[in-house]
Amino acid sequence: MSENVGFRVVTSVNRLPKKLVESFTSFGVANLGDALGRFGVLDYHIKPINKPGVKLVGSAITVRVRPGDNLMIHKALDLAEAGDVLVVDVQGSPLNGLWGALMTETAMHKGVAGLVIDGGVRDAAAIRELDFPVFARAVIAAGGDKDGLGEVNITVSCGGVPVCPGDIVVGDEDGVVIIPRAEAEIVLERVKVIISNEEKKHRAIAAGQLDKTWIDKTLRERGCTFE
Repeated sequence: MSENVGFRVVTSVNRLPKKLVESFTSFGVANLGDALGRFGVLDYHIKPINKPGVKLVGSAITVRVRPGDNLMIHKALDLAEAGDVLVVDVQGSPLNGLWGALMTETAMHKGVAGLVIDGGVRDAAAIRELDFPVFARAVIAAGGDKDGLGEVNITVSCGGVPVCPGDIVVGDEDGVVIIPRAEAEIVLERVKVIISNEEKKHRAIAAGQLDKTWIDKTLRERGCTFE
């Protein structure tokens, strides 16, 4: 590990197989969050700026920058490969748009899957028209400087959730969830069970047969009285 903490670039990322990453496309953020025990979901302020129906799935390229500076975001974009998602830790600062239309066009040319930033972006209309998935804490016109410091491909905190390089990032209109790469296969199996159980409940609702006896049972077990 480099001694130059705070100003370093790690160029290698241990990505999961493409087929495994893409398998998460079929599932929503809410169900995946449930499969993670309701952990891993980013702060609700980080939302898509895109048109309805946005979907984001990819492997995390992580970036940590100081508020107001996007030098290391440019470097991370330079390193990113097709299918990657840039996950940027700006310590929640909404005061600068550190990503805009030109960076979006560059990302799309490289096949980058999207951006998640715990901070601000700008050129929202252009990004929306380009249909590039962007999840941000804020939209603000003020740009950023390019002075550094910053770090690429280290563990960051984005929306209150730790994110490591190579983790799976999934986003939709409900927000963003981070699936630790080491737990991806377990989460995938769990979410399939959740979806199967929900489908049974949908059918029961349609048939007027949904069992709701569990509600009173749970209330009694927890000491609720009925008058």
